[in-house]
Amino acid sequence: MSQMKQNVTLSLERQTLRKAKILAAKRGTSISGLLARQIEVLVGDEEEYEHAERQALTLLDQGFHMGGVIRASRDELHER
Repeated sequence: MSQMKQNVTLSLERQTLRKAKILAAKRGTSISGLLARQIEVLVGDEEEYEHAERQALTLLDQGFHMGGVIRASRDELHER
């Protein structure tokens, strides 16, 4: 499947833009390439987090057997 790209306009402070140009040059890329890569990382991290969260919630819904035996009812445990 071919991935279509779309341009995005971004406004930065001049000082930030200057530093971004230097950083991009050090990494052998453009500011556009630098930003695109960072956004891809952010999106990927978010997707990984959401996947891990879904897995954790599924495990919590299933519960864990801790090897113990419940010998009293809830009401008995909470009597005052």
